[in-house]
Amino acid sequence: MHTIIQGILLGILTGGVYALMASGQTLIFGIMKVVNLAQGAMVILSAYLSYSLFTSLGVDPFLSVLITTPALFCLGVAAQWLFLRQLRREDVAELSILVTFAIALAVEGALSVFYSTTYKSVNASYANSSFTVAGYHISAVRLYAFLLSAAVIGLLYLLLHRTRFGRAVRATVQNPEAAQLLGVNPGRIRALGFGLGTATAAAAGSVFGLIYPFNSGSHYDLISQLLSVVVLGGLGSLGGAIVAGVLIGVASSVVSVAWSPTWSQFTFFVVLLAVLLVRPRGLFGTVMRGAI
Repeated sequence: MHTIIQGILLGILTGGVYALMASGQTLIFGIMKVVNLAQGAMVILSAYLSYSLFTSLGVDPFLSVLITTPALFCLGVAAQWLFLRQLRREDVAELSILVTFAIALAVEGALSVFYSTTYKSVNASYANSSFTVAGYHISAVRLYAFLLSAAVIGLLYLLLHRTRFGRAVRATVQNPEAAQLLGVNPGRIRALGFGLGTATAAAAGSVFGLIYPFNSGSHYDLISQLLSVVVLGGLGSLGGAIVAGVLIGVASSVVSVAWSPTWSQFTFFVVLLAVLLVRPRGLFGTVMRGAI
């Protein structure tokens, strides 16, 4: 039982980071109906930027969030404006998969050239530190990453529900034609929304290298996991992405400590299949497009 509880604690902390990455993924889908296959590549790109800032300038990965997040926000806006804005409305759902996959491949290729394909990791002074609470060990890095994820998700929630921009986003999600009649510029909202989704990937990627070793091809496994989280939570549901991220993180961690780490990644798809058999739209999915 002690091992199971230890796995649950570890899974909650890890799941928070998955929730942050998936929140951007589901935000982009809710606004644009785009399945963004480049989200994992953006996480890895941010991890490399954080790695460079740490090894070259000594910038702590948690502080590098202040640099990588605005940088990838601008990159996301530019990518949407250059590549996705041109797609016809009726074809965007299908063609966006090809376009975002091409973006992911371009990012992977650039990272392979600049960093090679060897695995990297960020070895900060506190990387192996941990706290002991009631006999259970809590990794300092995972705890800090969880707190960072919670803070960023909290800011994202406030932005979407307490600002004029957030009201415009939710109006665009629910009815883009009506939103346009009320003075909302859907094109601008889509560009900013894509940038915002990419920025959440940057925030998670900045500390990704503290938790996992990575290379330029790590985005393949990562995007499959993120898509599992997004579909499980319900396409377009921010709350669903958060709950699903923690749920799958816990399930994967418990399998890892109680059975075998070899099967932990497969847990993503087992949980997804089990839930979809009962609720095909996911945990918080609705018939309406988007539930942000």
